[in-house]
Amino acid sequence: MLKERLYYLIKPLLPWRLRMALRRVLAGRKRRQWKDVWPMNPSADRPPDGWPGWPDGKKFAFVLTHDVEGPRGLAKCRQLAQFEMKLGFRSSFNLVPEGDYTVPPELRAELTQSGFEIGVHDLHHDGKLYNNRQDFARKAAQINHYLKEWGAIGFRSGFMLHNLDWAHDIGAFYDGSTFDTDPFEPQPDGMGTIFPFWVSQPDRPGYVELPYTLCQDSTLFLVLQETTADIWIRKLDWVAQHGGMALVNVHPDYIRFEGEAASERTYPVAFYEKLLRHVCDRYGSSAWCCLPRDVAAFAAPLKLKLRPRPKRVCMLSYSDYAEDTRVIRYAETLADRGDHVDMLALRPKPESLTQEKIGNVNLFRIQMRFGKTERSPLSFLYRLARFLFVATLWIARQHARERYDLIHVHNVPDFLVFAAAYPRLTGAKVILDIHDIVPEFYASKFGIGENTPIVSLLRWMERLSAKWADHVIIANHLWLHKYASRTGADGKCSVFINNVDADIFHPRPRTRHDGKTILLFPGGLQRHQGLDIAIGAFCKINEELPDAEFHIYGDGSMKEVWIDLCRRLGLDGKVRFFDPVPVRQIAGIMANADIGVVPKRADSFGNEAYSTKIMEFMSLGVPVVASNTKIDRYYFNDSVVCFFESGDRDGLAEAVLRVVRDETFRRQLVSHASEYAAQNTWQTRKAGYLELVDSLCAGTRKGA
Repeated sequence: MLKERLYYLIKPLLPWRLRMALRRVLAGRKRRQWKDVWPMNPSADRPPDGWPGWPDGKKFAFVLTHDVEGPRGLAKCRQLAQFEMKLGFRSSFNLVPEGDYTVPPELRAELTQSGFEIGVHDLHHDGKLYNNRQDFARKAAQINHYLKEWGAIGFRSGFMLHNLDWAHDIGAFYDGSTFDTDPFEPQPDGMGTIFPFWVSQPDRPGYVELPYTLCQDSTLFLVLQETTADIWIRKLDWVAQHGGMALVNVHPDYIRFEGEAASERTYPVAFYEKLLRHVCDRYGSSAWCCLPRDVAAFAAPLKLKLRPRPKRVCMLSYSDYAEDTRVIRYAETLADRGDHVDMLALRPKPESLTQEKIGNVNLFRIQMRFGKTERSPLSFLYRLARFLFVATLWIARQHARERYDLIHVHNVPDFLVFAAAYPRLTGAKVILDIHDIVPEFYASKFGIGENTPIVSLLRWMERLSAKWADHVIIANHLWLHKYASRTGADGKCSVFINNVDADIFHPRPRTRHDGKTILLFPGGLQRHQGLDIAIGAFCKINEELPDAEFHIYGDGSMKEVWIDLCRRLGLDGKVRFFDPVPVRQIAGIMANADIGVVPKRADSFGNEAYSTKIMEFMSLGVPVVASNTKIDRYYFNDSVVCFFESGDRDGLAEAVLRVVRDETFRRQLVSHASEYAAQNTWQTRKAGYLELVDSLCAGTRKGA
């Protein structure tokens, strides 16, 4: 609460006009920054588990509260009460026990006799209630004295400062010091709900928390200088639509009744009147117009817990999001359960939007992809460094606006994890997701020896990146020991292979009926993928199957080389290259293939790089011919994949021909593969990822 203490330290030193001018400038900036969650936070509309609905089938609850800050407000309490009674409403007046005014006992008696409620508002209303634990306990005892003396059961702190754990010291039946969303408060951490909830602590009496859900009048009309009640009304209608609690805090200090001189410190009572009349005219008896104590009495026996606050997650990947199944899977899993997910990725084409919402994921494309044709290590490094720089600034700016709970960084490269520097230093957790082991990947990509200085540098960076991360996800079990032992990350690593999302990759009717035999490879076009081996094998396949075609979808540094190879072998029109397409589109294309081909080299990086393509083909019911690599033999056997010896063109051709000609073998292969795929989908594994995220953010993860 350092910022809050600083605010109240300098507040008395500044004239009101200067203080208000500064607040208005800051509020204007915050209003733009928080436009997605203020005045309506889309994730706040979910009722607590076990929510029974409001009494007597009411559509929503409408609750009026008033914080009386100073003598001017105290002098207007009776007039405000009479104004509300004429319109058929009652409200709660929260009074400061030891502030700038003395509370007349006769005022309290008069209000309660007229059906209004009295609550305790802070102790001194000086912003110092929560300065330290010991001082708070002493003040809480004094507050309890006033609660008892006044016959009050409700409490609200000054300036909406709150600590729900400490507040157990105050013997109030309900507390009203929080809100669903309000970035303009000194302590802007909203509860993210428009419903009352129960706050408990072991061996302590619990209490009901009543967050205000309509913007405070002082913020709306004095700080933001709104000239209508439209925001109030729009938010109230949204709360009513979702069956929540429309609780508003109106200060008599700032209301200007008819006949009063206009002032920059007040707003016309007509704004408040419009809100009240809107409730009467539009909702009538369907609204439960009640006092805070009524809501608390209704909610207390339910003991409804606040739903876990949706987490704010930022993901970062030097890839095209639409093509990256692994990244999509994580992002959508979090977003679909209600977490806020921002995804930073590459922009594949100039016409691609720089910002859009895909499903529930907020996608930001912060740099052009420039294709996957980097042939120079320096050009590759430059683009990565530029992406790191832009991402670091972007994440820091967003985190300063509203803090992230988690930054999930996908390699390549490992050093992208340092884009999370500011969030990590301020409490956010960081996951580094190792799609590929960088030193081996880099050496294979550019044909560099593994003992060269640059690869040694990459191993040093690998260790540094692993140390910086709070947790490391490894893409397969073969890499787990290697990576953990050489980085010292043993104990904070988990394996999540690239399980297939069954919602995308599932059997579907074939739409192609052209009589051709289509072999298909979708993926990156790097040397370790072995497409030259498959192209060489296709010469023999084409002799045996004249109607066959080999379709290659992807991009990469070897694409032009392999296109030229096809030209020299006379395979133009038979081996066809296509640009990468989004995941959901490629799933349909793969489903129409006759055979999936995965020809990785076993003498390279590909020997231990898990191929998601195999499981995708299996999930679609397409038979797979794959090279006999160490990683694929670890996860698959001959009953689900037709293997050939890596690098053997003739062996690849024979495997393809066997699958095409032996119908019994093909059917058995597809049947066993489909069964295996169904048992190893992302749907069977995603609970483990969510548990990892939740335990990291809660600070309980010790390693896996």
